[in-house]
Parts: sequence; structure tokens; C-alpha cells
Amino acid sequence: MNRTFFFLILTFILVAIDWYVWQGLRLAIRNLSPFTQRLVGGAYWGLTFLTLLSYIGMQLLPADYFKSSTRTFVIAFIAIPYLSKLLAVLILLIDDIRRFFQLIVSFFMPSAATISPETGEHVIPRSQFLATTAVVAGTGLMGTFAFGILSGAHDYRIRRVKVPLKNLPRAFHGMKIAQLSDIHSGSFFNKTAVKGGVEMLMREKPDIAFFTGDLVNDRAVEVRDYINIFDKVKAPLGVHSVLGNHDYGDYFQWPDVNAKNNNLSDLRKAHQLLDWNLMLDENRAIRVDGEEIGLIGIQNWGAGNFAKYGNLQKAYQHTEDYPVKILLSHDPSHWGAQVLPKYKDIDLALAGHTHGMQFGVEIGKLKWSPVQYRYKQWAGLYEENDQYLYVNRGFGYLGYPGRVGILPEITILELVKA
Repeated sequence: MNRTFFFLILTFILVAIDWYVWQGLRLAIRNLSPFTQRLVGGAYWGLTFLTLLSYIGMQLLPADYFKSSTRTFVIAFIAIPYLSKLLAVLILLIDDIRRFFQLIVSFFMPSAATISPETGEHVIPRSQFLATTAVVAGTGLMGTFAFGILSGAHDYRIRRVKVPLKNLPRAFHGMKIAQLSDIHSGSFFNKTAVKGGVEMLMREKPDIAFFTGDLVNDRAVEVRDYINIFDKVKAPLGVHSVLGNHDYGDYFQWPDVNAKNNNLSDLRKAHQLLDWNLMLDENRAIRVDGEEIGLIGIQNWGAGNFAKYGNLQKAYQHTEDYPVKILLSHDPSHWGAQVLPKYKDIDLALAGHTHGMQFGVEIGKLKWSPVQYRYKQWAGLYEENDQYLYVNRGFGYLGYPGRVGILPEITILELVKA
């Protein structure tokens, strides 16, 4: 009953947004020819009808009716127009607030209102300038999101970072680490482009490779068609991986607990098929020329409402003698919540999770994304008291099948003696 009520209320809100934006659009195009007005109106209401139909279908059909990639596109087809319309609504509201106060003034000063040539009554007309601005802004935002799907989704970028570590053994100086994170294989729609990204990584010839979680969106079956692509990720010292919050299937409606547990079991088997060494609250030595450093990998642990499956205390046991320790932990909030306060000798932590929100600006030293208001560490290298955290921007995407400004990342970290 509650779900049905929410569905009806949200549908009403969406229709109200459509109608409200249409009022502004009508004003913005009123000086165009009648044919053009009809053309624009038909396009607007045609897209609106398809968007609402998609939304209703998503609510009525079972969650597993669509393939994950198809579902991602349907959600984007619904969300992008309405996000664009919301921007238009905000601008139109400015005009309506102006009209409201002008209406109040007109009660005391009738000259503040305009006389309608049709009725001879005093009216407070909308501003055609603000209506046009709303339409241009909304259309521009929609175009930006569309471009992010066509161009940004698979525009992989290699980011090279040097990490100076005081106690780094000589044999590890210059060691090249490749990091992937947040593959979200269920969202992919261009297998050829994904393969190209993996080939780009392998051309770097890393010494060791790490994957920091979220292989799938929800279900292990999503990665099935990409096993023969990601199993090409190889390194002399192995590929080591951990789980992310999406890998546990917590966001999918399973028929029963056994189905969810079997899904997690299948996901672990996928790591085996990839020949990735999945680390579940454990540690291991990485050895080069008789010297070694420690690698610690934990299950997902996120601050706030995110799942806390990981046990760093367990994973840390018997690592005291390693001169350098590297931690793989999916959620960067873990670094500030547990690592910095309690584990002063973890030299480098690698994370992902944020995706840089797949939207933002990175030009020179300017780096901004809305996600920074949720995560203090959200993209790139961070340092505090000689402890480092690197947050990968993600290889894939979730929800919105594209990227604007914050592009998909392959990280190449070089360890150097400080």
C-alpha cells in the first residue's frame, strides 16, 4: 500500500513538473511560427509521454525483467529529462516569486500591473527572458548528460602518481602498481570500448595489480560476459582484489536469503575465474629479491549507513614486521574512520567507491564534484602524517551510464623511497 501511494504521489509530481515547464516553454517559443511551435510542442510532449511510460513500466515490471545494462539506460532515460526540467523549474520559480511580490504590490499600486490587451484586466505577465533562460538551461543540461554518455562513459584516462614511502625496501623502489576500481560490469553497453580500456592498462606493464571493489552492480551474473576481458589483467606479482558494497547484493530484492548467499558465492568464483586473489579480511606478503612488504585486504567497510562487513583488526594480525603495509579497502571513508586513528603504520591505502560522482570539473588544479560534500577524500592522492590514501575515480559507472568531467580511470602508482 505504501509503495502504491508513493508511486501515485511521485507520478503526480512528475506530471506537475511537465506541465509547469511547458508553461515556460510556450512563452519562450511564442514568437516562432505556428508550425515550429507545434513541432516543438509535439517533441516535448512526445518525449514526456515516453519518459512517464518508462517510469511506470519500471515500477510495474519485476526488478529482474531487464538486463542490468538495459535497466541502467532506462533509469537514465527517465532521470536525465527530469533533472533537466528541475533546473528549468528553479529558474521559472524565480520568475513566479517575482510575480507574486509584484501582485501584492499591485493591490496597493495598480500601476505595478500590466493591462491585458485581450481582457483589459490588470495582470502580472511572466518574463520571457527568464522563460527562455529556463528552456536553454534545461536543454543544455540534457545535452551535457547525453554527451557524457556518448563520449565520457569509456574515455579512459591513465593517471600516474608517485608515492614516497620512508621505509620502502630497496627492491620495491620504482615498483609499478596498477589499480582498477568500480568496474560495475552490469552497466556496460560497449564491450569493445571496455576491452580497449583493459588493453590500455596492460600496455603499462605493471609489476602488480589491485582491484578495489564493485565488480558488479548487484548480481554475479552481470560479469559473466566480461570474464574473458578482465582475465587479461595480469601482473608478475599477481592481481589482488577486495569486495565493494555492491558486490554483496544488498541493493537487490532477492527471493530469499539463500539466493543472496549463493550470489555472493558465485561472485567469489568469478574472482577465481579471473585469476584474481580475492582478499577477505586477510593479509599476505609481497616478495621481491628477498625483501617483502605487507598487503592487507578487507571486505567493504563504509562510514555512515554503508555496510561494515570488513574486519581490519583481523586482517591486520601478524603484519607488524612488514616495513611497509598497503591496504585495499573499497570505501575511502574507512581511512579516516579506522586507519588514521588506530593503524599508524599502514603506509598506503587504496580505495574507490565515489566514482567522483561521474560529474564534476577537473581542469589543472581545479577539482570539484558534488560528491566532495559527502566524502572528504573522493579522488586522487591524500596524505596525512606520512600516511597516504589514493581514491580511484572508477573504471565503470552506475545509475547514469556516462561521465561528465570526471572520466573513468586507470591508476598507475609508482612506489619510491622517500
